[in-house]
Amino acid sequence: MEYRQLTRGEIQLIWTIDRREFVERVYRLEGAELRLGPGYFDVQGWRADTVLKTTPLLYEVFDRGGAFFGAFEDDQLVGVSVLDTVWRGAGGDLLQLEFLHVSRDYRGRGLGTRLFEQARSAARERGARGLYISATPSENTIRFYQRRGSVVMATPDAQLFALEPEDIHLECAV
Repeated sequence: MEYRQLTRGEIQLIWTIDRREFVERVYRLEGAELRLGPGYFDVQGWRADTVLKTTPLLYEVFDRGGAFFGAFEDDQLVGVSVLDTVWRGAGGDLLQLEFLHVSRDYRGRGLGTRLFEQARSAARERGARGLYISATPSENTIRFYQRRGSVVMATPDAQLFALEPEDIHLECAV
């Protein structure tokens, strides 16, 4: 496995990551408490509207100095993490983990952890107090972030919460 930063020209490779997953349980935030309940989703891959909407945003993140970390097996991108440079959080001292995905056949091998830690390290080097994470509420995703020390934010970023109100908004110290 080769880990390295992506070039701008490699951003389109992100959509080759196999994001298929069957989700049976999701978290919902009730007050300040996370509650796990049923939620059945059969994620088949990247939706065309997601690709169309997100690709320009990823180019913007890259152009303003964001960090793109990739895991490659041969020439195939099998995992990616993206750290944005826009300051977030009530204190303006968090950097957003904009994106983290690992191909289905590569999950459970430590790739996600390594990509997360690369983004966390980059945030620390840039002077951030922590990472801001707007996470898909699936059980596996939230537990992944919790195992790395992430906690529910007391006050989510208003702009990000408006964009993703069903996500679980977390922060993680760097």
